[in-house]
Amino acid sequence: MERGSAWSRLKTSLTQTATQHEAQELREDTERVGATPIDQLGDRQVVDVCGSVRSVTLPPKASVPTLVVELYDGSRPLNLVWLGRRSIGGIAPGTFLKAHGRVTRVRGIPTIYNPTYTIVPNRGR
Repeated sequence: MERGSAWSRLKTSLTQTATQHEAQELREDTERVGATPIDQLGDRQVVDVCGSVRSVTLPPKASVPTLVVELYDGSRPLNLVWLGRRSIGGIAPGTFLKAHGRVTRVRGIPTIYNPTYTIVPNRGR
C-alpha cells in the first residue's frame, strides 16, 4: 500500500477527525495481524477478525444468558455473541481482540456466535 509523501501523511493526519484517525489506526491494525476486514466478510464464511471492543451488553430479555460484544475494526461493527455467558474476564470496552468463527447475518449485522478469541496486547503493535 502506497503511503504517500511525509507532507501528504501529515496533512491527512491534521485534517482527520479523531474518529476518522481512530478508524484508520484500527484498519491498519487489522491488516497488521492478518485479519479479514469486517466490511469484506461473506455470509457463512469462517474468518479471523480483529478490532476494538466498543460495547459489552447482556440483553435482559434472554432466558439463557447471552453476552454480546460489539467489535469495530474501522470499517464496520460486528457482534460477537457468547451463549450461556454473563461476562468474560478481560473483555471490556477498549480491549483489542482477535476472534475466529463463522459469520452469519442477524438483522443485517455480521455476527459470530461463540467465537474463539485472543486478547491482543498493545493493539497488535
